[in-house]
Amino acid sequence: MPELQKTVDRPEDAPPAVSSVDRFFKISERGSTFGREIRGGFATFFTMAYILVLNPIILGSATDKFGHQLNPVQLATATALVAAVMTIVMGVGGNLPLALAAGLGLNAVVAYQIAPLMSWDDAMGLIVLEGLLICVLSATGLREAVMHAIPQALKQAISVGIGLFIAFIGFVDAGFVTRIPDAANTTVPVQLGGTGTLSGWPMFVFCLGLLLTVGLLARKVKGAILISIVATTAVALVVNAIADVETWGLTTPTWPNQLVDTPDFGLLGDFSLFGAFGEATVITVVLLVFTLILSDFFDTMGTVVGISAEANLLDEQGKVGNLGRVLFIDGAAAVAGGAASASSATSYIESAAGVGEGARTGFANLVTGGLFALALFLTPVLTIVPLQAAAPALVAVGFLMMTQVKYIDWDKYEIAVPAFLTMAVMPFTYSITNGIGAGFVSYVLIKAVLGKTKEVHWLMWITSTLFLVYFAIDPIEQMLGVK
Repeated sequence: MPELQKTVDRPEDAPPAVSSVDRFFKISERGSTFGREIRGGFATFFTMAYILVLNPIILGSATDKFGHQLNPVQLATATALVAAVMTIVMGVGGNLPLALAAGLGLNAVVAYQIAPLMSWDDAMGLIVLEGLLICVLSATGLREAVMHAIPQALKQAISVGIGLFIAFIGFVDAGFVTRIPDAANTTVPVQLGGTGTLSGWPMFVFCLGLLLTVGLLARKVKGAILISIVATTAVALVVNAIADVETWGLTTPTWPNQLVDTPDFGLLGDFSLFGAFGEATVITVVLLVFTLILSDFFDTMGTVVGISAEANLLDEQGKVGNLGRVLFIDGAAAVAGGAASASSATSYIESAAGVGEGARTGFANLVTGGLFALALFLTPVLTIVPLQAAAPALVAVGFLMMTQVKYIDWDKYEIAVPAFLTMAVMPFTYSITNGIGAGFVSYVLIKAVLGKTKEVHWLMWITSTLFLVYFAIDPIEQMLGVK
């Protein structure tokens, strides 16, 4: 098996640990330093701090079956609290630089698909139920077994696909790429900038940040990503103060009137574990939980594999250490998210920014989690980073993850085609789960066509069948009379 791409050189003989903390997190053993871990923790936080703004917007803008809305301030508090606690738990328990927070996509399902059918308490109870079921799958070893059954080349393809995906996220979040409205009657789904050209001060800030990030990375400057985020945010603050900027998007870079705000924990514990069964049919509830589990299950799978591969933490068989524990903690995060009414919390691919900055252990999570804890009180200060300043980090890390593509055997179509579909479908459908599903189904199909069914692990057959159900969920619901 070819050696995986290394973003940070790791010496053959690791230096001895300098302290008990070093030994616990294996910082020196993994070729890292406290400085790298701290920089990585900051970088991860700043690239995912947008969730403190976005999650309250998505959940707070929706109404449940009875016309009730969640309080945005309480949502922001719940989002920060769950992210802080579960990120630290993952760092200590899983020893991976893998941060967790409310999952995008999952929160949209809760807001726009589940809440209209029941109360918010019932909807969040389904999230808790989903998380508990994932914990059971993890505790029994089934979730870990599925990950080990994936061919190494597909794992590398997942990493590359995620790299393309997060680079696309960076371009879209910054406004460098925008969707062309359907009313335009064009055949091109996306375009450069908002009008086909790059214009406006926010775009200038993004381009400046991207060039700065790339330049610092090329010169191998320590702290390149974090330096770029901080410097670009400073530029954005100046630009916003002296220029007439119509909009920055979600976050406007302005110095707040107050530095400290009191957290409101009013939503904690507002969930009903089985209340949904009284508001919707059993079939509807089962299908909703199935959709949540499948999306959370494989989004996490792709994220864990991608981050571990980029951090050079896979073993010789391409396996993740402490995987069972990592997956169980991820399931527990879903439970915590539902219990706090912050929607399902899951592993964040933006953790790749911290890995790109040098993070290799769970110590980086202590930094990221600590910053989320501070955000409970300092949200006005910590959310001044505009997307245009954070997005260049995502694009740069996308490049770093893309380098794994050279280890895939492109002359062997039975693996090359599934690898290609995995990489292409992720950014094109804006979903890690869809990309993994396309890769799994095509891999099993091609092996069957070639008469090589015995080479396919039985768990790959089962998961591919589940993905077929996932992709055909709409006609299945119509046949069952759910819609």
